[in-house]
Amino acid sequence: MESGKAPFGGSERFEEPVFSAVIRPHRSLSPQGFKILMGLLCLLSIVASLPFVILGFWPVAGFFGLDFLGLYIAFRINYRQGQSFELLELTPIRLLLQKVTHRGEVREWRFNPLWTRVDRQEDDEFGLRELALTSRGEHVVFAHDLSPPERESLAEALGRALADVKRGY
Repeated sequence: MESGKAPFGGSERFEEPVFSAVIRPHRSLSPQGFKILMGLLCLLSIVASLPFVILGFWPVAGFFGLDFLGLYIAFRINYRQGQSFELLELTPIRLLLQKVTHRGEVREWRFNPLWTRVDRQEDDEFGLRELALTSRGEHVVFAHDLSPPERESLAEALGRALADVKRGY
């Protein structure tokens, strides 16, 4: 037996991901769409404020500008928060869940896949409301940013992968 190598196929097979998913918030407006929308809103604000400026009520134009600025700031905050994500990675020896905020702050949970299950909270009207990983008393909710059908698909895929890992032992 060579030194540095593990028996029975090597240790690298235990580190290879069996399942991996990155969950990002959905943003329906593309960056190009944002530029077009802001351009149209700016043009609309200018056109709508022109009669007030002509009639001498120029302060009204400032309020149109404040509305535009408020919308711009709200969209920028929304896009910035859209940079957050969750990472799920399952190997034969661990299940990793990382939640990364838009500021780059990372929270990480590591579970033993043999003791971990995927819990679901369902609603008759809404569908699958919540997914959570539960292991030895620890309960971590994930996949907030997915729609109910997407959560269902993720739960099924992760459940199958966990079952495969458990059968491998």
